[in-house]
Amino acid sequence: MYARRVSMKLKPNSTFEFTQRLEKDVIPMLRKQGGFREEITFVAPGGIEAFGLSLWDNKQNADTYDRAHYAEVTKILEKVVEGTPRVETYEVANSTFHKIAAATA
Repeated sequence: MYARRVSMKLKPNSTFEFTQRLEKDVIPMLRKQGGFREEITFVAPGGIEAFGLSLWDNKQNADTYDRAHYAEVTKILEKVVEGTPRVETYEVANSTFHKIAAATA
């Protein structure tokens, strides 16, 4: 399993609109992507920072989404996000929700 972590600064007083755009536009788009598993979004107290963690079956699925649709997501969120979101990628080592265990040597 593969993960993408996207962190961003939110514009003042935009938490409600941010979550609405995620629910109405971004998450439905993600659900249509091959290999998409899960999206979890976090907003810091005070609503000035947020990050989303998306889980994918594999790196190829996440990369395909990145090339084909991520620019559209940034466009959807541009009214509520300051600057450019930062994207980091990870191999998933374990997950209690998805019952993934760390690989053994």
